[in-house]
Amino acid sequence: MFVCKHCAGHFEAEAVIDANGNEFCCNGCKNVYAYLKSQGFSEFYSKLKKGEQNLAKPSSKHFDKQSAGSMFSKLLRRDENSPFICELEVLISGIHCPACIWLNEKALSNLEGVLELNISATTSKARVLFDERKTALEDILNLIIAIGYDPKPFNAIKSAKNSLSREYYARLIVALACSMNIMWVAIALYSGYFEGLSAGAKKILHFAEFVLASPPVFYTASVFYRSALSSLKLRQISMDVNVSLGILSVYFYSVYAMLSGSEQVYFDSACMLVTFIFAGKFLQTKATQKAARELENISSLFVEQVMSVKNNSRIPSISEFKPCDVSEVKSGDFVLLRSGERAMIDGVVLSGEASVDNSSINGESVPVGISKDDVLLSGALCAEGSVIYKATSSFQGSFLNKLSKLLSNASFARAEIEELANKISSHFGWAILALCVASFVFWSAANISAWSGANAFGIAISVLVIACPCALSLATPIATLVAMGTATKRSIVFKDAKVLETLAKCDIIAFDKTGTLSKANLKVLKEQRFLPFDDEALLALTSASTHPISKAVASYILENALSPFRQGALENIQNIAGKGITATYKGVKIAGGSAAFIKSLGASPADDTSGGSEYYFMYDNKLVARFFLDDELREGAKASIKELKKMGLKVLMLSGDKQIVASKVASELGIDESHGELNPEQKALLIKELQKSANVVMVGDGINDILALKSANVGIAMGSGASVSVGVSDVVLLRDELGDLVFALRQAKKTFKVIKENLFISLVYNALSIPLAMAGFIIPLFAAISMSFSSLLVVLNSLRLKGQP
Repeated sequence: MFVCKHCAGHFEAEAVIDANGNEFCCNGCKNVYAYLKSQGFSEFYSKLKKGEQNLAKPSSKHFDKQSAGSMFSKLLRRDENSPFICELEVLISGIHCPACIWLNEKALSNLEGVLELNISATTSKARVLFDERKTALEDILNLIIAIGYDPKPFNAIKSAKNSLSREYYARLIVALACSMNIMWVAIALYSGYFEGLSAGAKKILHFAEFVLASPPVFYTASVFYRSALSSLKLRQISMDVNVSLGILSVYFYSVYAMLSGSEQVYFDSACMLVTFIFAGKFLQTKATQKAARELENISSLFVEQVMSVKNNSRIPSISEFKPCDVSEVKSGDFVLLRSGERAMIDGVVLSGEASVDNSSINGESVPVGISKDDVLLSGALCAEGSVIYKATSSFQGSFLNKLSKLLSNASFARAEIEELANKISSHFGWAILALCVASFVFWSAANISAWSGANAFGIAISVLVIACPCALSLATPIATLVAMGTATKRSIVFKDAKVLETLAKCDIIAFDKTGTLSKANLKVLKEQRFLPFDDEALLALTSASTHPISKAVASYILENALSPFRQGALENIQNIAGKGITATYKGVKIAGGSAAFIKSLGASPADDTSGGSEYYFMYDNKLVARFFLDDELREGAKASIKELKKMGLKVLMLSGDKQIVASKVASELGIDESHGELNPEQKALLIKELQKSANVVMVGDGINDILALKSANVGIAMGSGASVSVGVSDVVLLRDELGDLVFALRQAKKTFKVIKENLFISLVYNALSIPLAMAGFIIPLFAAISMSFSSLLVVLNSLRLKGQP
C-alpha cells in the first residue's frame, strides 16, 4: 500500500516515482507536486500536514484559446473605458479548506496581468480582474489546473448547491431515523434498571445501540470531522473541532464500556448529540442559502442571444435581423425586441410600439408603453408589441449587467464588525479546549465521593459541546444576507455587506436636485428670442446632450415646430458635464447651457429672479435665446425628508442650478441647507469637506453626480439615472422612490442593531452556559440541544429583518 506524496491518497498500483524518490498515484499528482515546488508554494503542504484530508485528483484538462473562449467568454466582463481589462467569475472545484484558498490566491496573484483577486470561502467562486494584454484567459484556467483544481463556469454553483441540499437531507434523515429507534432501546434499558434485566439482555441492547449510533456518528457527523481536520491543519480550534471531540469521545467511551461489560454506555447520547447539532447546522444552511438566493435572482434573467443587426446607415427591416450572441452586440447596433423577449442591451427606440414589464427589475407590476425616442433599459420584458431600438451600450455596460455585478460581488466584502467577530471566534476554541481539560482534571482529582471518573468525563464532554462559537460566527453574515435579500425584493440593491454598516453610521445625507428630489420632467414655461436663428441648430445641439434641461428644450422645439425638421450633422461636439455643450453646425459655432457657462463664452445673460431653471442658446457667438423651465418635485419627497430628519440625519441639497432655484426647492421640502451653482468637481469637494467631521451619504442620478457619489462614504443612485452612475454607486434604488431610500437607511440601522443583538446573545449564552457545564449541572445531551438552540436563536433573530424596518 502506497501513499501519494501530493494528494495523500492510498493506492496499491505501481507508484509513479520522481527524481527524488517521491511516490505518486498518477502523473497528474506528480506534475502538480513538481509545479508547486518549482514555484515556491511548498508551504501549502505544511498547512495540510496535520490532517489526512485527501486532495482531489488533478484534472487532465488543458485549455487552448478556442476551448477557453467557448466555455468562459460569456462570463467575461470588459471595462468599456479600458477594453483590455477583463473580469472573470469562475467556480474553482476542489476547494475544501482555507489552505486551498491560500494556494489559489497565492498562485493567481503571482500571475502577470492579474490586477485583483477574491475567492469566496462559502461558494468557491473566484473573481479575477486581469489585463488580457499581459495574460490570456486560458493562462488563468490552466494555472488553476496546474495547482490541482478544476475551473468551471460559475453557473455550476447552482447544481452544487442543489447537491449539497440533497446530501444534507440524506444525512439528517439517517440521524433522525437512528435517533428515534435508539430511544426505544434506551427506554428499555432504563426500565430494566428498575424492573430487573438479565446481563445477557443488556449486552444485546447495548449492541443494538452501538449499531444504531454508528451511522449518525460516522456518516451524518462526517461533515464536522472534515471541517475539524481543516482547522487543525491551520493550527486553529474551531467549533467543529469541539463538536467532533465531544461526539467521538462519547461514542468510543461507550464502545469501551460495552466491550468491558460496564452497565453504563452513552450510545444514545452520542446519537442525539449528532442529531441535534446537525439539525441546527441544516437549518442554518437552509436559511443562509435562502437569503443568498435573493441576491441571485437578477442573474437568472440573462439570455444568451438577441435579434440584432450591425450598425449601418439606415434602420433595418425586421427580416434583416438575425440571432446574435448577446456579448457580440456593440453600442450603435440595432436590436429587435419582440413580444415575450427580454431586453439585454440598453438603447433608444427607433420604430414600433410595445408594452414592457419592468417588474423583475424595479418591482413595478404595471406594464409601461414605449415608442419612438423612448429609452429602453435592459431587463425589461416585452409583454406586447415589438420595437426596433439602437443599442447605447454593449452588454457589459448595460444596466442589467451592472446590477448583476453589484449583486455577485456582495459575498466578497465583509463588514468590520464581522471581522472582529471572526477574530474572537478564532481564539474561542482554544479557550474551550483548555476549560474542558481543566474540568476533567478537577473532577477526576476531587475528593468528593459523589463524583467518579465517568462523571468527570461527562462534564468535560458537556463543556466541549455546549460552547458555541458558531453563534458568534453567524451573528453578522446571516443578518447581512437576510437584510440584503429583503432589500433586493423591494428593488434596492446593496453593493456589499460593508455598505450596510457604513450606511447605519452616516450622519449627513446630501441630495442632488434634478432627477433625485425632482422628477427631471422639466417643461419650458416661456422663451425669449433676442435674435433670429436656425431652430434646427438648437434641436441638434439639445438632442446631443443627455441633461434633463437639454431634453426639455428639445421636446419644446419639436412640439412647437411649424414644419418637419431636417437636422444637419454636428461637428466638434464638446459636452461639459453639468455646464453645457458646444458644437459646429453647418460651419457655424453654437453653444447652449447655464448662465455661468454662457458667461464663460463671452456672453452677458440677464439675471433671473423667477426661481426656475434657465437654458441659454448662442448662435454664431451671439446670445440669441433664453428658455425658462420648471420641474415637478417627486411624490413623497417632502415626507421622506421629514422622516430622514426624524432619524437624526442632517439633510442638505447640492445642485448645479442657480442658488435662487436651489433655495426655493429646499424651502418647499423642508431642507435647511442648500448649495447651488455647483459643478461636479465642486460637489465632490463639498462632500470631502463634510467628511472631515461626519460620514456622508450622497444621493444622485446623473453623470454630473458621479464624482460626488464616488467621494461619499455611501453613494446611492436612482435607478432611472445614467447607467454609469449605477456602476459607481454603493446602493441602487431601482424604483426611483424616495420612500425606498428611507427604507434602506432604516434597514441598515436595524441590521446593525440586530448584529449587535446577535453578538450579545452569543456572548451571554456562552458566559452563562459554560460555567454551568463546568459545575456539572448540564449533561451532554442537554448541552447539544442548548448549543443548537443558541445558533438557531441567532438565525431567528436575523430573520426579523425580513419584516418592515
